[in-house]
Order: sequence, then C-alpha cells, then structure tokens
Amino acid sequence: MSVTPRRVVLTGATGFIGSHVAALLLRDPAWQVRVVGRRAPAELIAAGAQWVEADLSAPDSLRDACRDADALLHLASLISGDQDACTAVNVHGTARLMAEAVRSGVTRVTHLSTAAVYGHGPHRGTEVGEAEPAPVSATSASRLAGERPALDAGAVVLRPGLVLGTGDRWVVPALAELRRRVPARWASGAALLSVVPAADLARLIVATLSTPHPLSPSVHHASHPRPVRLHRLLDALDEHAVLPPVPDRDWPWPQCVAALGASGSRLSARQFSLLAQDNWFGSERVWRLAGVDCGEDPLAAMPSWAPWYRKHCGTA
Repeated sequence: MSVTPRRVVLTGATGFIGSHVAALLLRDPAWQVRVVGRRAPAELIAAGAQWVEADLSAPDSLRDACRDADALLHLASLISGDQDACTAVNVHGTARLMAEAVRSGVTRVTHLSTAAVYGHGPHRGTEVGEAEPAPVSATSASRLAGERPALDAGAVVLRPGLVLGTGDRWVVPALAELRRRVPARWASGAALLSVVPAADLARLIVATLSTPHPLSPSVHHASHPRPVRLHRLLDALDEHAVLPPVPDRDWPWPQCVAALGASGSRLSARQFSLLAQDNWFGSERVWRLAGVDCGEDPLAAMPSWAPWYRKHCGTA
C-alpha cells in the first residue's frame, strides 16, 4: 500500500543538528521536505528537497513558508552576535515563522532550543519546571524568548544539552582547546554532563512528528537520560587520539579556572563550567512520549565520530 507523503518544513537544514534531521527525512519516502533558508542547499535539493529562499532576520521573507505543510521543524537559530542580531533571528524571526505555521494550519510543530537557557550551574538532575531559566548570554536569552511564540503555536520545545557527533564544531573542539590551556585533570573529571548524539537527537526530533497523537505544547529536556562523567568522555576521546595528551596531574576547580584566565584562551570561565562542572537534566520523559529508544550508551558511536574530531581538533 502506498504511503501519502507528509509535507514538512525544515529550517536549519544545513546546520549540525539540522543536517542529521534532513538526512533522516530525505531517506524516508513518506516525507516531502521543504527546506527554508538563505542559500540553496545543493546536496539536499539533489536528494529531493524543495528549497524556499527566506531569512529569519527578514520576517517578511517568511510569508507562505508553511503553505500547505503538515509539519514544521524549526531548528535554525543565531548562536553568535549581539543582542539585536540574536533577537531579530531567534525571537522575531521565530515569531513570524510560527505565525505562518498557525495561518497555514500546520498541525505538528517542533522547535529546537537549548539547555543553556538555565545559565550558571551546577545543575544536577533538574527537571523541567524545577529551576527558572536564567540565561547569561544574548544567544541563550533570545533562544529562551523564542520558545514563547513556539509554545503559543502549539510546539514541542526541545532543550538538549551537549550534542556530540560528526559535525560538532563546539563541544569536543572546545575540550581540545581547554586541554591545551589547562593541562591537567579538571577536578578529577567527576562532573556529570547531559549529552546526546546528534543522530539520536535527530531521531527524536523526527519522532515528535509521528506519534499517534500530537504531543501537547510543552518544553522537554532532550539529552540522553543517562548523564556521562566528564572523565569518561575525555577517556573515550583519548582512546581515539582526539585530544592533546595531558600530564598525569589533577587540579582543583579554582586552579583550573585561574589557569584558563591566565592562558589567553578564547573560551570563558562560563564556557569552561558548562563542559567541566555538573550540568545534567532529567530527560527521560520525551523519549518515552515519542516512542524512541535512545540506547544504553551515548558514547557508543565514538569510533565513527573520531575521524571528524581528529580533523577538527588539530590532532589528525
């Protein structure tokens, strides 16, 4: 029996997470994929995607972006820039896109946010609603503000923690930089971190569109339910020669922060703390609601990620 294709609008299709989502959708003939963005994604068009030129910083360009669509996956965001630029894209652009989804009668909407909206930690097993978000950057503040119009449009809002895998230009490259600048074990590597492989997060995102009944407008943490000890993540990266070697010494956290400050690193103490102090969030519920098996070990795919990381961490 033939399957009637469902029409999904996808933003952020060429980004880290969005590219994994686009690949999943385009492998499934049940989906017709409309990519919305500033530049024509040649590979995705060749794979069968439709492209609509639009720019989140120019809300009028989004008119009719969701026409005749059944679903919207809004994965695009501005992750650098000043407050005005972030607000233009992450708040006003999101609000206009969501208004278009409502106007077009889109029945399933999923919006990608970030656990960085909680600001300074430590965070230890926090569930949604147990802690007030307290963003400390223009990026995270605007992404938090962008959640409101998404929820008003009926969206499922996902807040992942540290996303790992091929295409990651932030988490593991930052760990490599920190290893060079702070050459020691950081407080014994005891921190617990919420992580999620990009491929698994992509499966979760797509699954939110396919549940028997639409999920209610709600916010969910979207990391692997089992947090990972920092030392285990670092050891896995070391096993595959991803990170620079480190001397056999252990520094307490204040010494680590002082060493970073004296090193001239581009990374801030705030960014260091995101990667090396407790930052984990209760994330089990959304996987269960979406009917997705997240697997036992979020680091199981490290061998397949290692070539990418060696190239982008300067250790290839």
